[in-house]
Amino acid sequence: MCISFRQRISRFTAAAAFAGGLALPGAASAAHNVVSYSAPVQAGTVVISARQRSLFLVNGDGTAIRYPVAVPKAGKEWSGYAHIDGKYVNPDWVPPAVVKHDHPELPNFIHGGSPHNPMGVRALTLDRNQVAIHGTTNKMRASVGTAASYGCIRMLNEDVVDLYERVGVGTPVVMTP
Repeated sequence: MCISFRQRISRFTAAAAFAGGLALPGAASAAHNVVSYSAPVQAGTVVISARQRSLFLVNGDGTAIRYPVAVPKAGKEWSGYAHIDGKYVNPDWVPPAVVKHDHPELPNFIHGGSPHNPMGVRALTLDRNQVAIHGTTNKMRASVGTAASYGCIRMLNEDVVDLYERVGVGTPVVMTP
């Protein structure tokens, strides 16, 4: 319940931009926390553990890349299966009604690339109602590692850029309590 997008990017465009050096500075050197991981899921699956406040990208060799994340707050939790159905660079954002109700001071629209856009620099939409894995603003970085969102999975911008380059549309996502 946290997104409305107007900027979609194809895998070809993303690859071309990355190859052309248009990715965020330092994205390629983002620190990765490779951990032992033995859950019975296929390589390339994204597993989000709400309890651990972590997102795991399963490598398939008994390891996974672990990223810290903010997960849904009490009353907004979800669990189950989804797939990535869209990839966005600097997405625009329209606050959903529930967010606008709780925060009437928010503008009705925030352009992609704005330092006030809670989607950050990348978003991976899921085939669930208004839910995405996305970046964050500098002001909200401290929320990563907590239960703070309206349903989305919030990552540090440098981490979501790294994940964006590693996954594609159709990637399976599993959310666990």
